[in-house]
Amino acid sequence: MKFISRVFLPLLLLIYIGYETWLKLNHESLCSATGCRLAGEILRFPDIYLNYLGLTAVGAILLFGLFSLFSRAFEKLYFITLYAAIAFESIMIGYQILVNPEPCLFCLGVYSGLLLIALISRPRWFLYALPAIFAIFFALSDLAIPRNAALITKDGLYLIASDHCPHCRKVKTYFAEKEIPYTRLDVKDPSVRHLAKSLGIDEIPILLKREEGKTTILYGDRPIIASFEHSEKSGTAESGTLPVTAADLYANPDEGGCTLSPVENSGCEAPEPEIKLR
Repeated sequence: MKFISRVFLPLLLLIYIGYETWLKLNHESLCSATGCRLAGEILRFPDIYLNYLGLTAVGAILLFGLFSLFSRAFEKLYFITLYAAIAFESIMIGYQILVNPEPCLFCLGVYSGLLLIALISRPRWFLYALPAIFAIFFALSDLAIPRNAALITKDGLYLIASDHCPHCRKVKTYFAEKEIPYTRLDVKDPSVRHLAKSLGIDEIPILLKREEGKTTILYGDRPIIASFEHSEKSGTAESGTLPVTAADLYANPDEGGCTLSPVENSGCEAPEPEIKLR
């Protein structure tokens, strides 16, 4: 049983990772699922280096496992390396599950192989490690991590707002009265908050209009409402038309917005019922 868990299974896993690495070097892959294609986008380096890291880790597990059959000194190194790899892969898989629509199937294969090796090698130690593995997934699920998915997928109006913001309610009430359709993006969503912060905007409401590949951005209730009032007064056929000049890309945000910062208070406290279109 020791030979199977410490040599045979690590060797199979090494071949599995090595074959995927060879395929990637030739612009192919064992995995064609969405999660596999998106996995590389959340890395800070080319995903091929993650394969090299996997080869190194599993190669070390195989080497220490082989030597542990003859010397107990290598047994400790074997288990340390094995559970370090499991901890690393637990974080990677947990993050993928939270960020991507689905995890990478290849990564799941590697993770399953590591867990199987640990279970067969020393079942009691594996049971001891389970709470730590669950703790990693639980800790990651507590973090407000933005999703790796597009928020604006088609033409239209998108309003970043909050139930607690009176300035947001002004815009939503105006849209309801004018029967202007829009898609609401709740600022409580980490992805929505990340979008606002990445634009350099620290207050809501924020209105984004996408039309024919171009996105116009306004924020603050006064600039947003004024843009529609201006369109009506100028006789624009479409009431939802926004200014599209370079100067209007970020309209004056000095007044009419609630801060996004959690450490500041701008009077946006009491929630009110959501305004719905008739």
